[in-house]
This record gives sequence, structure tokens and C-alpha cells, in this order.
Amino acid sequence: MTPGAGQPGRIGLTEDMRDHILSAPEAILGDAEVMRALIAANDRAMGENIVDLRGAAMRRLEGRLDRLEDTHRSVIAAAYENLAGTNIVHRAVLQLLEPASFDTFLTTLTGPVAATLRVDSVVLVLESPEGDAAPSLAPPIRVMGPGSVHTYLTGVRGGGTLRPVVLRQLAEDAALLHGTPAIRSEAAMRLDLGAGRLPGMLVLGAADPQQFRAGQGTDLLAFFAASFERVMRRWLS
Repeated sequence: MTPGAGQPGRIGLTEDMRDHILSAPEAILGDAEVMRALIAANDRAMGENIVDLRGAAMRRLEGRLDRLEDTHRSVIAAAYENLAGTNIVHRAVLQLLEPASFDTFLTTLTGPVAATLRVDSVVLVLESPEGDAAPSLAPPIRVMGPGSVHTYLTGVRGGGTLRPVVLRQLAEDAALLHGTPAIRSEAAMRLDLGAGRLPGMLVLGAADPQQFRAGQGTDLLAFFAASFERVMRRWLS
């Protein structure tokens, strides 16, 4: 007779089912839903007055395993995202090195480089002792007076903590440097253009307010800014 047959409220196993389970018990152990069902059935069989410490421990371990798997997936996703960001910045640096003239360099900066970095605006700020009276230069260059870079990065004229890379979201009336209120976030990078020269600044703008925001990592942008500095020193010399 089939095991369990003829017992009220019980569903018996067929010989095929029993043989299959005995031949591959790891299939049962590897199925989380089946194991949960077996544990629940065991709890019901013991009754409400019996505390199953082993089952409680298994449930706690299962919860920890779920959290560990979530953390693992988050770490892997962050690693892939960082790798993708590194490849993008490296490609943009290589594009900066290609132009054979300064005009072509500026065109590359606002074209292929901007597209690679996925930004909607690029502004290159150069300080000049003449300030606004200095001759206008071709876009994307903006000439500003001494101290303008420091003030723009810190929000305080002549004071404040100066960071080499500043990420922030912008209100519509705060995007004047980009020439359009459509820019809602930016990455501003201070440039050291060499001994005897005033500092500069490279500002990347995005229409997406979430693209650049405080708290994001700046290592890749700092590397891009350092590479850009060296290219600019070559052109200025």
C-alpha cells in the first residue's frame, strides 16, 4: 500500500515521488519555498504549545541570508557602476589628447567630450587681472576677475573651505554661468594652471538635477580635472 494511504487528512506519496526524493534529497534542501513549507508543516504538527527553537533559528538565519544576498547584490552593482564610470572618464581623457590645435580642443570639449561624459553644458573659466574688461574669448571660455573661482566654489568671497571638486544641485536662477536655466546640477572643478598663472575652473552642467549632488564620490572627476589641467598647461605654454 502507498505510504500514508487510507489515513484521513493525509496525502500519501506515490512510489515515484518517494523514489525521486530519495534519489535527489539536495533538490529539496536547495528549494527555499519547499523548505519553508516543510518547516511550517512541522510547526503545525507539533501544536501551538510547543516552541520549535530549531525552526526559529532557521528563520533567523534565513533572514540574515536574505540581507547578506541583498548586500552582495548592492556591492556588485556598485562595482559595475564604478567600472563603467572609470571607462567613461578614461575615454573622455583620451579625447582631450587628440586635438592638434586649441580651437579643435575647444570644439572637442563641448562636443565629443561632453557627449562621453553625458553632460549638457561645459564652461571653462579663466581668471584674468582685467576681469570683465578682458577681451572675450571663444565659447566655452568665460573670463572672470581674480578670486572668482574661489568665490564660485565656496560661495564666500575670500573665505570658506575650498574643495577641488564641488557637486551641487542648482535652482533656475543659480545657473547663470551656464547661460541657461535648464541646467539643474553641476560639477565644478578647480584647475591649477601652473606657476605664475591664476587658477581656472571647469564646470560640467546637467539638466538632470540628480546627476551631480552632494555626497557623491568625486575621485573620477578629480582624475579628469588633473588630466585637464595638464592639457591646458600645454596649450597655455
